Amino acid sequence: MASSTKPPDLRAEKGLLRAGHALVAACDEVGRGAVGGPVSVGMVLVDATVKRPLAGVRDSKLLSPAARIAMVPKIRRWVVGYAVGHATAAEIDEFGIMAALRMAGIRAMLMLPAQPDIVLLDGNYDWLSTPVQPSLFDDLAAAQDAVCPNRRSLKVTTMIKADMKCSSVGAASILAKTERDAMMVDLAMVHPGYGWEVNKGYATAAHMDALRHLGPSTHHRQSWRLPERMPADAAGDSLIPDTGDYL
Repeated sequence: MASSTKPPDLRAEKGLLRAGHALVAACDEVGRGAVGGPVSVGMVLVDATVKRPLAGVRDSKLLSPAARIAMVPKIRRWVVGYAVGHATAAEIDEFGIMAALRMAGIRAMLMLPAQPDIVLLDGNYDWLSTPVQPSLFDDLAAAQDAVCPNRRSLKVTTMIKADMKCSSVGAASILAKTERDAMMVDLAMVHPGYGWEVNKGYATAAHMDALRHLGPSTHHRQSWRLPERMPADAAGDSLIPDTGDYL
């Protein structure tokens, strides 16, 4: 489709800047649909000094792993600031995926060099500023209030397919994807057998087969519907190989 191949631009970001928001944060998440590993939220800051879209930026799912990695240093030079926050599988199990997304987003905001006037969020639901269960976030909220006293009045605007339409959101997506992928490769060395270095925690056939043979690890989302482990005498020793990178 043409909409998926048209390069993203800065129209939305420049519109927000013209509306009086001096510092715009663009935000996207990765890992929401995985069954293993964290959910990660990337944020980048842009202001009026960012004049042109960065060539090569796309939604991370449209780029090869090598292309994503090559874009990271370019993105870091292009934006005013950047950060990636994470929420663990255990936090997803304890609080739910939407609350975990907000945790990861708050953590990313705390790592930014400055706090934005508005956040441009991919999708049609504001999971960043909407409290799911405020008591769960007392410590994080207090920490963010210390850095950003006006956090509770922070404005968030959502846009469907912003990761494909907006250069800054695409950039945030790439940063989140590359950092989470690297984490999954590291975790694969500690928990071999699940193919995380290839599937990055997503529910490929090989990953599901490994769960049947090995059972879940501490980095699996155990509150999710995972395959039941096979009895030891029925599991055998043959696993389906995982091939190719899961985007």
